[in-house]
Amino acid sequence: MARLEVTTTYLEMLSAEQIIPADPTELTLTEAIAPCPEFQRFLYTAVGGSWYWMDRLRWTYQQWLDYLTQDHIRTWVGYVQGTPAGYFELSQQPDQSAKIEYFGLLPQFIGQGHGGYLLTQALKTAWELTSKRVWVHTNSIDGPHALKNYQARGLAIYDQQRAIFDLPQSPPGPWPGSLRPNL
Repeated sequence: MARLEVTTTYLEMLSAEQIIPADPTELTLTEAIAPCPEFQRFLYTAVGGSWYWMDRLRWTYQQWLDYLTQDHIRTWVGYVQGTPAGYFELSQQPDQSAKIEYFGLLPQFIGQGHGGYLLTQALKTAWELTSKRVWVHTNSIDGPHALKNYQARGLAIYDQQRAIFDLPQSPPGPWPGSLRPNL
């Protein structure tokens, strides 16, 4: 384990007119309507395994199912040539805002323009859930382009917080030993 200072950055958008769209790519978007813990866990680990997404790794099947069957949670998956390339998960918050809970691409689809386009779609979809505010947070151990992508699409920083975390020497990857050396 290593002690690491992590900066969490909170961003928001207060109007759908603030979206700065990215150019479309060949990515197609489908809502994952049927609750499927296996698929959701795959997305979570495949996208977040390189970036220390670990808070849900210990969830049981029932915890995943309980989470996914909540009315205020919705997930969309981006596909490239029939292969899952990334996803975003939205939640409608008690204050009627919409939060991008999770967002990202599988490693082999990073750097091809899909992230900007997927985020554009995430923001447009989030604004269908609210007329008040869309928000998200990222941190300094997330993908190196995450913060820039959020800002490039029109989200503005409204807060930053720093905290010390005990983290493994390397991110967990989608499964043990799977982390590619070039990440």
